Amino acid sequence: MPGLTPIAQAQNTQSQKAAQPRKKVIVQNTKSIGFKDSAASGSSRSSSLSLNPSLFQRKDPNELVLDSTGNLDYRVTQGCLRRSFNEDNLPSSIGINNAQFSEFFKNQTKTFFDRMRGDCIPYALALGSRNRFDSLSIMNGPIQDSKTEVWTFTPSAVGGFLIQQDYLKSESQNLTEIRIPLRDVLYDPRKVSDKLPVELVWELNSIIKQIYPEENNSLENTNSVVRIIVDFGDRERWAQIWATEILDPTSKEVYASAFWVDRPDIPGGFFTGSGESLERSFWTNPLSYRRISRGVGMVRASSAKRSKASAPVAQPAPQKQRYRAHMGIDYSAPIGTPIFSVANGRVAHIGYSGAFGNLIVLEHPGNYHTYYAHLSNYNVELEVGNEVRRGLEIGYVGSTGRSTGPHLHFELRKNGIYVDPYGSKTQLDLWSMRDNESGQLTREILLLGSPIKQN
Repeated sequence: MPGLTPIAQAQNTQSQKAAQPRKKVIVQNTKSIGFKDSAASGSSRSSSLSLNPSLFQRKDPNELVLDSTGNLDYRVTQGCLRRSFNEDNLPSSIGINNAQFSEFFKNQTKTFFDRMRGDCIPYALALGSRNRFDSLSIMNGPIQDSKTEVWTFTPSAVGGFLIQQDYLKSESQNLTEIRIPLRDVLYDPRKVSDKLPVELVWELNSIIKQIYPEENNSLENTNSVVRIIVDFGDRERWAQIWATEILDPTSKEVYASAFWVDRPDIPGGFFTGSGESLERSFWTNPLSYRRISRGVGMVRASSAKRSKASAPVAQPAPQKQRYRAHMGIDYSAPIGTPIFSVANGRVAHIGYSGAFGNLIVLEHPGNYHTYYAHLSNYNVELEVGNEVRRGLEIGYVGSTGRSTGPHLHFELRKNGIYVDPYGSKTQLDLWSMRDNESGQLTREILLLGSPIKQN
């Protein structure tokens, strides 16, 4: 993530719109919000079927080994530790039992504590399995202004430890803070779309529904707001939500939060302030559906047609019912229900494809593909090669191809092999924190989150 400056306050709607013109949200023109044209503008749907035959091949699922390198026991704790004369003993005070790191921390932070403000030290600590130290971010006081700095410590892959220093004054100047009533985010997307790019409305609603605290299930009836740190994007980069919180604007209490972690080799993802991944839900919710009408398993194969011979024939012995594998998730929904891209990617196929009917295939970093089948229609602006952003409306539920009724057939494939996203044993690198990403999350918790209260 690029550098940090004081985040612009946008509580006044008019001043916010003046600072961040809506036209900056548009990628190419008023019809291309959420996607970018392919370099080869001559690409067309008519040739998409021959684009890549491997997209339509069924591969043996036994060939795929789901070896997630993510930290499955990842967790984050945060607080604001009361200052004392032994500030360099902070690691042991918050539960880091690593003598080598404690010594390193003590030697490196002598000048840092000279610039402290306030009476406590904000920190965000990430631990892995067996309390392994993953990352620690500390801030020079619970004050967010041009003098705010955050130091992040992480283990080095070659031994020892690394330090990254970030300053609020040098963070991205494209970041803006906006606040929207919680009830509007949950129930009135039209009001949200007045303040956010259209492709972020679905994403924000999905985040809030996931982090909404069940123990406070009437928060929408209070004055609670959703605080959002957003980059409105430009022609070179997507609009992006970097942080979001549900909070009480009066008491400043934060009920729940989520932060974006960018990744160069696989799609980025959202993690809560406690380190829990939200991504599995994103990759299994491409639309607002009534029910899952069919999951992965065996279904009856089509029976052979009856003979048209006029002469009576002996009744054949009953044959054993044949079954075929159903690889994918079927979401039952009315025709025309909008379908959204589950992650940033590129259009690899758009067109009719046999049993799939009208089909869109998106290619995502990390050799992942998502399939959206039986569509009634497509986003008319899409072509093969277009880059699309998560949350873009790409098509509409239909019943084309081999379909028994209106639904979306959705598939997620890795290296061309189907992955059951609902499988209890399915664990992808998309859905967990990898060791080298931990520092980014703890750093953003301090830089982009509301000030952490004293322990």
